[in-house]
Amino acid sequence: MKPRNASVAVIGAGDYIGAAIARRFAAEGYWVHAGRRNADKLEPLRHEIEAAGGRIATRSLDARDEDQVIAFLTETESAAPLEVCIFNVGANVNFPLLETTSRVFRKVWEMACFGGFLAGREAARHMLPRGTGSIFFTGATAGLRGGTGYAAFASAKFGLRAVAQSAARELGPQGIHVAHLVIDAGVDTAWVRERRGNQPVAPDQLMRPEAVADAYWALHQQPRDAWTFEQEIRPFGEKW
Repeated sequence: MKPRNASVAVIGAGDYIGAAIARRFAAEGYWVHAGRRNADKLEPLRHEIEAAGGRIATRSLDARDEDQVIAFLTETESAAPLEVCIFNVGANVNFPLLETTSRVFRKVWEMACFGGFLAGREAARHMLPRGTGSIFFTGATAGLRGGTGYAAFASAKFGLRAVAQSAARELGPQGIHVAHLVIDAGVDTAWVRERRGNQPVAPDQLMRPEAVADAYWALHQQPRDAWTFEQEIRPFGEKW
């Protein structure tokens, strides 16, 4: 791969979607900056990317903490110009309404909505002087319609979608591509398979993390005269 003088920040670089995004952009020559609550969990990903000839910096990051987000993106920009910022924090929880505590509701909102606002604002701060860049947000079905047990998660994802819409309308005319990716399916992770219990999983029923990463790469490659704001992706057999 040919190294680029450009960085991509992945906020919420978990073991599946976040890791797949990091691998995809590293393979394209970007300097990947990956943040998650526990940076030690990023060590296998760092070794993998570096062994393949890529560049990656890892950091413990609480996306709800303003100072940490500012420092993370400032470090990213210092290494190489920040070209792409992807906010990929999940916060998927399910509780009956009467069992949803105020603490849970507030924490989920801080993780999935407030954190997205901080990431988008600070990424824009670095990108606007150059008049170019991409800011992408990972959404979910819950951001389009609330479901039973998802009062906290859906409200946070609805809010994240609104942040993305507002940012796209404001930043698009200034050269920044803002997009909201709706993942309308279960993603093939150990957590999702565990929740399904003994239910068989048909081929292509769950979405591969690599497919999500490919969708983000395709969004970043779009020409300025045909930018997508919102894209829904789902397996071909998903009912919707």
